Amino acid sequence: MDKYYYQCFECGKQYSKDEIENNLVYLCPSCGSVQKNQPLKGVLNIFYNYAEIKKQYSAQDYLKLTPGKFWLADYLYPLEYDKNKLKNIPDNALELISLQSNPLIELDYNGTGFLAFDDTRNPTLSFKDRASSLVALKAIQLGITKIAAASTGNAGSSLAGICARLGLKSVIFVPKNIPEAKRIQIQSFGAEVIIVNGNYDLAFDTCLEYSNINKWYNRNTAYNPLTIEGKKSAAYDIFITTEGNVPDAVFVPVGDGVIIAGLYKGFWELKELGWITSIPKLIAVQAKGSSAVAKYCTNKKFKYAPTDSIADSICAGAPRNLYMAFNSIVKSNGCPVIVTDNEILSAQKYAAQNYGILIEPSSAASLAGFIKYNNAYKGILKTPMLLFTGNGLKDTSALIKWNKKIKPLSSAILKKKFHGKK
Repeated sequence: MDKYYYQCFECGKQYSKDEIENNLVYLCPSCGSVQKNQPLKGVLNIFYNYAEIKKQYSAQDYLKLTPGKFWLADYLYPLEYDKNKLKNIPDNALELISLQSNPLIELDYNGTGFLAFDDTRNPTLSFKDRASSLVALKAIQLGITKIAAASTGNAGSSLAGICARLGLKSVIFVPKNIPEAKRIQIQSFGAEVIIVNGNYDLAFDTCLEYSNINKWYNRNTAYNPLTIEGKKSAAYDIFITTEGNVPDAVFVPVGDGVIIAGLYKGFWELKELGWITSIPKLIAVQAKGSSAVAKYCTNKKFKYAPTDSIADSICAGAPRNLYMAFNSIVKSNGCPVIVTDNEILSAQKYAAQNYGILIEPSSAASLAGFIKYNNAYKGILKTPMLLFTGNGLKDTSALIKWNKKIKPLSSAILKKKFHGKK
């Protein structure tokens, strides 16, 4: 019996791993579909024999593991870790893609304490390394040497960097308005960068088209179910770093909806295994200029609209994992929070100058969302947690918006300014 199987989120049909993986199938063969500027239909989930896992492993066993090394619990991921099956990679390949081992930080905002889960120190400085690592290892196991992805920057940089570490090639499709700093990061890792004359949604569709033609392994978010599976590792790392005392709410920056779906999947598994008693509320924070998930939570209808926000990492006019993201919010008793670009930039500045943590706008969105939520419902959450998903140096153009230019000072002015001061 296989240790895992695939199941369609939409129609519930189950498929063996060989049916899906040997034929490079990504969406449900029965009902899956990709439509321009529309959420994906037939996204696949991966499930394991939880009853058997529960017999063999306990919460105490898992709590002894090191955060950031998901492969140590190979029974919960869709890979075989036999060295013979992970051929053609360096002996230290798994160590090369280790994630941040101490991501938890205790912080405070105006007297209200919260935990920050800081993934800005991962190999390529973003949360996206969780998905890229798993996808890259699967590609190697399948004998594939080239992986493609569409990205606004972080997923592309992540995939390019992880591929470089593991000796793989990457092709990254990006929108024409990608921040220059992120484009440079992707190119620096040796990826082939293709700029499409349009937004992220066009990059997503174009990437799918050319991946199918060229038989590249595709990392597109939600389209490849391993992206959801990789991001669930954050829930397990939260479980370890809180010593089993998971927060009562997690503020998640949301664009395509894969991070929040992955978190829910991880917490759902922890509860299924009996290792936690309840799933944290998942608070979906969206930028006002890209709030399709939040709007869907209100009216249960999707209507495509172009995006416009400083938080490019969570800009998605057509959230590809919309339905699973919505399910994650509802099933966790969470809710959406919408923040403006000014609130995001203000939160970014606050984090830098009060915590000494430089986060990009999408991460600052989670802080802005927490501030807005806390102002409305002060004290309702006992142990809130915020996801910091990307380093601020990934998008210096945002930092320029609130940092004034500094003019050079003459020697005379310097002496006058600092004379006599220690």
